Amino acid sequence: MNSKHFKNDHLSFSRLQRFEQCPKSFELHYIKQLNSEPNESLRFGSLLHKVLERLFHWIIEEEYAGKLDEERLVNLFREEWPSSGLSGFALYEEGLSILKSYLRETPIIDHRDILAVEQEFRLQIGNYELMGFIDRANRIDDETIQILDYKTNRLIFTREEIDTTLQLTVYHLAAQKLWPWAKKIQLTYYLLRHGFQMNTERNEEQLDAAKNYILSLAKQIETAKEYPPKLNTNCQYCDHRSHCPAYQKAIEGHVEIIKSSPDDLEAVAREREHVANLAKILYARKAELEKILKAQLEEQETLELAGMVYRMSHSKQVTYPVEATLNVFQKMVGINEQEAREQLLVVDKAHVDTLIKQLGKSMKRPEHQMLKAELDAVAETTFTPRFYSKEAT
Repeated sequence: MNSKHFKNDHLSFSRLQRFEQCPKSFELHYIKQLNSEPNESLRFGSLLHKVLERLFHWIIEEEYAGKLDEERLVNLFREEWPSSGLSGFALYEEGLSILKSYLRETPIIDHRDILAVEQEFRLQIGNYELMGFIDRANRIDDETIQILDYKTNRLIFTREEIDTTLQLTVYHLAAQKLWPWAKKIQLTYYLLRHGFQMNTERNEEQLDAAKNYILSLAKQIETAKEYPPKLNTNCQYCDHRSHCPAYQKAIEGHVEIIKSSPDDLEAVAREREHVANLAKILYARKAELEKILKAQLEEQETLELAGMVYRMSHSKQVTYPVEATLNVFQKMVGINEQEAREQLLVVDKAHVDTLIKQLGKSMKRPEHQMLKAELDAVAETTFTPRFYSKEAT
């Protein structure tokens, strides 16, 4: 099909997002219609989605209410694993761990609270039909519904990303059509790896802006005469990277030096972003290759390949028991216990956050909020310079 005559037979969030992130990926997928080659991360996400989809379909069909059964979820995972295209015990174990954590966060379920699972929707936006699927919709009360989308990201979304993502805005539009009785729509990303939900809402101004943006993007797709590659952090996950000339040049180390002058800050910024994207692509590729070699090193101690010797080393981590350490300082140096405690004992924020989260399940909400406020009051904050960059909007 000639890209100059491409017409959107329909729209979807994934189609719009692909064009936004990289026009070349869009061309390879939708215009040239090359076979998709999903990487491990995409396959892993699809696997967990499928397992949860089957679980909640069963809950609806059986009209089940009560405690979720871990054995059932584990069996569903085992059944879906062979067709996922994944391999390796570490990944298998990680999937089971994520699902078991999900059960701990969602111990009780009632089929009457579930409005839909993998719900298809079709919206008319101008002259275009926008299609998609909602992972799950829940009834909160007689006026409120929750639209829930599972995510397997390792990184946690920022509040700005949650409040502005087009995907959740599209789901809000779909929910208005599917469940017109709902006066309030709660939009949720469920971060499966991290075991918590991030919620947001949309107002009418945001919904109108999204419709206009979708129309603009759809027309841009159809009027484009070229679909240039756009190197970015998503290249490592692209399911068409093996057919992308820009990606191939990047992993081969072909760097386009812009030769910016220190006085031309615009050029400096462009070159910086270009080099940063190349570095991320190369680092991701390096990690993929190392994963293959590490798998071999589980079977043998040393690999000698291409003039290099590879082996696994183990880092050493030392910890000191609290009371015994304090006793040594008191005995050998003469520091009193209170002084030693103040200088030596610092509580790591990650451990505090974990404990706060666990206590939230048993404490009343006001008491839990007060606990967090008291801890914030005694916490000490330090700042170190950190270079930050983000695409301007």
